[in-house]
Order: sequence, then C-alpha cells, then structure tokens
Amino acid sequence: MEAVAFGPMSASVVDTIEARKARGAFFTPPDIAQFLADWAVRDADTTVLDPTCGEAVFLLSAAHNLAKAGASPDAIREQLTGVDLHRPSLDGSKKLLADEGFGAKLIASDFFDLPTPSQFGDKIGWQDAIIGNPPFVRYQEFSGDTRQKALQAALAQGVRLPQLASSWAPTLVHAASFLKPHGRMAMVAPAELLTVHYAEPVRQWLRRRFGAVTLVMFEHLQFHGADEQVVLVVAEGSGPCDAFVLIHADDAVDLNRGHRLDSIGANPAAEGKWSDLVLPRSTRSALKQISKRMTRLDGYGTPELGSVTGSNNYFAISEVTRKKYGIDLKHLRRISPPGTKHLKGLEFSRMHWETLKAQGERVWLLCPDPKARSAGLKRYIEEGERLEVHEAYKCTIRDPWWRSPAVPVPDLFFTYMSHRYPRLVNNTSEATFLNSMHGVRLKRGLKREPREALPLLALNSATMLGAETLGRAYGGGILKMEPREAASLPVPTPDDLRDAWSKLSNHKDNFDARLKQGDWWTVVAEVDRVLLREVMELTADEVMALRDGASLLRVRRTRQTEEHG
Repeated sequence: MEAVAFGPMSASVVDTIEARKARGAFFTPPDIAQFLADWAVRDADTTVLDPTCGEAVFLLSAAHNLAKAGASPDAIREQLTGVDLHRPSLDGSKKLLADEGFGAKLIASDFFDLPTPSQFGDKIGWQDAIIGNPPFVRYQEFSGDTRQKALQAALAQGVRLPQLASSWAPTLVHAASFLKPHGRMAMVAPAELLTVHYAEPVRQWLRRRFGAVTLVMFEHLQFHGADEQVVLVVAEGSGPCDAFVLIHADDAVDLNRGHRLDSIGANPAAEGKWSDLVLPRSTRSALKQISKRMTRLDGYGTPELGSVTGSNNYFAISEVTRKKYGIDLKHLRRISPPGTKHLKGLEFSRMHWETLKAQGERVWLLCPDPKARSAGLKRYIEEGERLEVHEAYKCTIRDPWWRSPAVPVPDLFFTYMSHRYPRLVNNTSEATFLNSMHGVRLKRGLKREPREALPLLALNSATMLGAETLGRAYGGGILKMEPREAASLPVPTPDDLRDAWSKLSNHKDNFDARLKQGDWWTVVAEVDRVLLREVMELTADEVMALRDGASLLRVRRTRQTEEHG
C-alpha cells in the first residue's frame, strides 16, 4: 500500500516509519487507489503495470475490477504486473493478493534496470494501463548510480530532467515507456509537478505524450506522515494534448461523490508553472489580463542573491562578539541580520540597524582584506578553525577561507521566503545582506520614487496572487521565490506607480505602523482601492476575484501546517 523508492534494502530490515520516509514510501489511501483503478481498468482484458507496487493496494483494486469485468483468476494473474526492489513489500503483496484469491507477476528489481517493450530482453510487455504511486525522494537522497539510471531512462523518452529532479519525475516518464500508444496512465504525483522548475520537462512531456490529461487536486493532505500535497495524473491516448481537465476534491473519500463529473476545462501555459490551475477559471483569466497591464519587477531592477558565507553562524557576528575578540571595524561590513523577521515595515533604516545592534543581533559580516592582520582577527580565525568552519564547502573553495564575500548594497530587500506574503523593503541603512533574502538594485536613471513606492504598492492583490502562482510552497507553509521567479512578479507600471503614490505617499507612516502591528489586510485593502480601482480602473468584482484567489492559494499553502500541527 505504498510507493517505494529505489536502492539496496535487506529483507531483514524492520520496516519502520522512519525507514519508509527515507525511501519515499507512504501508504496510499484505498479510496485513491480504487478511484485510479476504476478509471484505468476498462474491460476484462486490460493489462496493468504498477512500477513501484509496494504492498499491492493498486494491484488489488485492479484485480477486483478485472474480476467484476469477468476475468478469471488465472487470467488476472497474467494481466497484473508489479515491480519493486523492496523484497518484504513484494512478499506482502503476494500474500495480500492471495488472501483475496488473486495473483500477479511480481518482479523484484530496480524499475530502471528493466528493459522496455521496445528493447531487447523485455520481461513485461506492452500495457493497457499504468497505475501507482511513484516514490518521492528529494534529489539530496536520490543520488549516485540510481539517479543517473533514472535520468537516462527519462532521456530515452525524450525528457531531459535536471539533476535537481526528485525520484517521482523519472519514474513517471519511464513508466509510460511500457504503455501502448493509446494506453492509460493513472498515477499519484506530488503537487510540485505544477510548481517547481525542475518539473517543467515533465509538464511539457505530458502535453506531448497524451491526447487527454486530467489532474485531480485535493483541498487537504492525503498521505499520513507526509507534508506534501498530491495531485492525481490521469492521462490517455496519443498526443499532443487537446483536452485538459481539472477536478477539485476535498479528500480521497470525496472522489466517489461525483467529482469525476465536477470538472473544469483548462488550458495550462505552454511553458512554465501550472500553479494557477488551482484557481477558478474566472480568476485565472482575470490574473492573465491584469498582468498584461502591469510590468515585471525586473523592469525596475533584477533580484539578486545575497552573500553565501558557508556558515552564517560564524561569519555574521554581533557587536558583543566583535568586542569580545577585539575585531576592528575595518574587517567588517554592515549587514541586515540573517533572516527577515526584523523586516516588518516598509523601510530598513540606519536607526533600525543601530537598534538591532544594541539588541545583540548579528549585524556585522566578517569580510577582512586578505592581507589584513590584527590580534583580534587572528583570535577569531583560530576559533573558526577550532570549530572546523574552514572545512565547510564554501570555505574550502576560497582563499583565504575566512574572507566571506560581500555583495553590493541593494536599494531594496526582497523577503523571498515568506509565510504571509513576499515583501519589498526600502534599504536606507547602507547595509548589505546574506542569502536569507534577495536584494534589488534599481536600474540607473530611475528616480527616487520607485524605491519608496514599490514596498507599499507591491502590497496589492494582483501582485500577491502573482507571487502565490510564481513561487513554490515548502514545508511549514513557507512560500519561496527564487530570483528568476521574483523577477517575473507583476508590479505596477511606472505611470500607475506614480499616480497611485501621489495619493498614498502622505500616509506612508500610517501604513508602516499598521504593517509593524500585523494589520496587513487593512494596508492591502487601501492599496487595492487606490491602485487597482482608482488608477487601473478595475471593477470591484475583478479586485475581489484577485483577493479571493490570493487567499485561496495562501490557505492551501499554510493548511498543511495546521493539519499536522
């Protein structure tokens, strides 16, 4: 009843929850398995492959469907094939099927070692249907020869996956190589299929390979012990795709309450993320139209990464530490402290920096001249070597290891990892920054106005909805935006920014105070009223659709925290 990752596993290993998580194995709810099997098994002659069969929940559902269609137990044994490397899971599959009066061809193997039907030595043959739940192992653990075999298998199907791809992506692609041209695929995938950059080749492939694709999305988490939202990928026929359908369900049980007919026609972007597919069609349409009337953030300045030190705990130091070791100021650079919790308002000023320094925050970056020598610096370097900081990867590739790079001071900070919403903050402190945030240096020739106005005017429902669709949700409900995603963020055009700022600038201090108090919805409502309604002349219904869409995606993003909390 699980999807199992690849890699050596002794049959004597006790299958604990921790062991399952390590190999990406999570129990599939029976309602999901039955829903996919009901769709995939059309008649008594259907052949079915589960490429990572785990403990046979998909095979068992398919067996029952074949029996109902009139297939004999002997025929079912030949029509069902399950593959898994984890021998104890296969033993469990065999027993579970036998207890129900069924059997299947169960193959103990790394799925990527098996020749496809178009290759010599194939053991499985062409299949009418592929069903299952591929393992979800992130690239950090999905490594070595296993990863290379998986990426090569995907490449053989014309899908070039990046090294950052998690295990589910090549499994999904390779599984289709066993499928008849007009066959059916019904698989569970993480919802990051819609949102992450590395899944772009998979999204492109789905549209090329299949004639019709249906995505089933859930409002709640479906896998006990997993923090990932999932989406069901139901696809059939030969491409290119000319039928794309969405189904929204509350949970797995809800699948059998008519939602197969409660569908929404969709036309996802030919390139890029499909995050906006969660939104109602009218909201998707409104966002596309309004985004055309706005500009991208990189029209003002390109988001950039902060300094990567190799050890922020060592290189970012407080005033107390500076005095303890007697480090001269000439060896240090002023920084905004690691993290973004202190960036609550519209501006990060020198006074704000001085306050954080007095509070013991890490406001200095160790960045001496390579030839610098002083007693205090020498003592601190020796302490770093005692702590083995110099053995961190980023430290080993620079000489000297103890001189951290410092990026130029940006005009704006960008809080790229956010719980509520990403924000722009005017940097008047002359401080540089670390990689816990992004920076934006405005283009030459821009007046002072964008620097002051963007932090406030970016707090509108169109920009916030754009952030939700462009960024990616991480564990704990955090929204993360890489520089290329932040660069695409829709913000007001220079003309609209100027007109709206002329009406709001006199109230900047009041907005700043409200944000610091956490009253951000009041600020958004007022910016919407002036920028979207008065300046851009959107209707009340259009603004409400944008605001509701941003709220919907934020609630979905943060709900996993509440459900596991």
